[in-house]
Amino acid sequence: MDIPSIDYILDEAAKNNMAIWQVVLKEEQAESGMSEEDIRARLEESYQVMKNAAMGGISSEVKSISGLTGGDAAKYYRHYRNRKNLMGSLEAKAMSYSLGTSEYNASMGVIVAAPTCGSSGILPGVMIAAQEEFGFTDREAINGLITAGGIGAVIATRATISGAAGGCQAEVGSAAAMAAAALTEVMGGTARQCTHAAAIALKNCLGLACDPVAGLVEVPCVKRNGIYATFAIAAADMALAGIESFIPPDQVIDAMYQIGINMPSAVRETAEGGLAITPAGLSAKRRLQY
Repeated sequence: MDIPSIDYILDEAAKNNMAIWQVVLKEEQAESGMSEEDIRARLEESYQVMKNAAMGGISSEVKSISGLTGGDAAKYYRHYRNRKNLMGSLEAKAMSYSLGTSEYNASMGVIVAAPTCGSSGILPGVMIAAQEEFGFTDREAINGLITAGGIGAVIATRATISGAAGGCQAEVGSAAAMAAAALTEVMGGTARQCTHAAAIALKNCLGLACDPVAGLVEVPCVKRNGIYATFAIAAADMALAGIESFIPPDQVIDAMYQIGINMPSAVRETAEGGLAITPAGLSAKRRLQY
């Protein structure tokens, strides 16, 4: 689905008195030829996969094949359940589920790329936690996912969602933007608030390097998913309060792309810079070489 800009979405929403999810759904129907209910059915399946991955990640200390990651989601969820968490319950659960999804991915479990495997925990973590906290229906959650898809489509069209092309800002940053917009949608935010939530989330990820240890989507990716889930919630909360990004959303996306182009290749998923070449990172790489 190619959507040229956030401004296009907002213009369509204003002209037709629509929410963002309605604009995006209309675009998807026109492009795919699918009915609304068929699209919703597919998204319901995806949302169930998201829930299964999140719960699978926190229910047992799943370990990755490499041994680099695993067990942290269950550990943090126990910390939350024991009421030792410093954050509120929404943020604590979102962190647990985001970590859980990422660890489930690293252990070869089935996940939904949202928008990528490396950033797959953020959107489900935020949405599942928020649904538990606020009790909105699955149908409303799907509206949020559609909104998130529209934001992701604009980023993919105007910039990139690839860590190799734009650094981790393009993966984790895009996911945080999508989650922030989705959460704002389900909490009753306006179309404009949804887009500013996305902009606030994304601009606080600008310049984030993609530096996976041993070239695997595990360290630091898993913990970044947990951290940036909380960023998405903060961005949504700001937007719902009426706070806007000084830089318009499309310009934030364009800035992310320019930063990505200017990043050295060493911090664009090559594992040749950043955390990947620390002594601990190099030691892990040597241990995993066959």
